[in-house]
Amino acid sequence: MDLMKQDIASLRVAVLQTGRSADGTAVEHGDYDEMCKALILREPSEATTFAVLDGEFPSNVDAYDVYLVTGSAHGVYEDFDWIAPLESLIREIYERQKKLIGICFGHQIIAQALGGRVEKSDRGFGVGVMEYQLTDKSGGQRNVALYAWHQDQVVAAPRGAEVIARSDFCEIAGLRYGDHGLTFQPHPEFTKDYMEALANIRRGGTITDEMSDEAIASLKQKVDADLIQDMLVEFMSH
Repeated sequence: MDLMKQDIASLRVAVLQTGRSADGTAVEHGDYDEMCKALILREPSEATTFAVLDGEFPSNVDAYDVYLVTGSAHGVYEDFDWIAPLESLIREIYERQKKLIGICFGHQIIAQALGGRVEKSDRGFGVGVMEYQLTDKSGGQRNVALYAWHQDQVVAAPRGAEVIARSDFCEIAGLRYGDHGLTFQPHPEFTKDYMEALANIRRGGTITDEMSDEAIASLKQKVDADLIQDMLVEFMSH
């Protein structure tokens, strides 16, 4: 990990922020852009945030080597005036063969921008620790546990994208776009404490009391976020 961190030290990273952490949690747990920067081993001062949900976009795609699209409470199919420009930016990033990373909403909007399809699942919300079958770059497979919080899902992958993570709840939970794109539906950037806070804040609203209790109970299980972190750092460095 330390050697890979050195490999990415010179990379110029832009975080495209599409959502914010739940009300009252940013001070203790960080905002979504800060969580994502920590995931890819960047201090906040070493990567640039563009709050695309506020209409803030990079003016020059070539100014950065890596782009990461964060999670969000919004849906990629919603009629926000920043969705279409973000899709256009994603296509330009991809065409210029910059490194492109997506988490949750980022996973979905990248798929949609590149020709895939995203829908609200009739299975309802998946919250808490969930099990996934993960395929690494060499084709090896293993089961991993990761934090999840979503109802929307990628239901059709873009042409040429490889499905690298799946679960019974979400069949397209991870996508690899050759050497230039890597996206995940679950949240390797979330911490246990933030997941618990989120489950309590959303209790009786977005999710039922029972779902909140089940999500919190699942947090006793160890997650494999460090494995996803390793994959992302290795992806960035090659």
